[in-house]
Amino acid sequence: MTAPTATYTVKFRRRNGNGKVPPSGRIPRVTRLLALAHRIEGMIRSGELRDWAEAARIVGVTRARMTQVANLLLLAPEIQEIILTLRPIAERRDPVTGSTLRALVTHGDWVLQARAWQALQLFPLASR
Repeated sequence: MTAPTATYTVKFRRRNGNGKVPPSGRIPRVTRLLALAHRIEGMIRSGELRDWAEAARIVGVTRARMTQVANLLLLAPEIQEIILTLRPIAERRDPVTGSTLRALVTHGDWVLQARAWQALQLFPLASR
């Protein structure tokens, strides 16, 4: 005697149904750090976190490292926009490094930051 069998047709599709394939590669580190800085700043303003020191304890980094992350918020808005919209990368090296951005932050004036950014010739700033 043979065992009964059942046949089913299964169709796989995306839940959102838009058919878009997510980009391959990884998000650049500086993009993730700047996004983290904005997230923590929002949590501090909303009262979820007391200060950057508390954020450092929760994230598990030193206060000095958290200061480096927080200083990314001092970059000119045009530079932040470029960093936040960097495409995922497949190669090993990030196009922009944290040390490059820390050097830009030392220029307190956004105009000086923009000039230094353009001198690096990484990504052009939007024309004003």
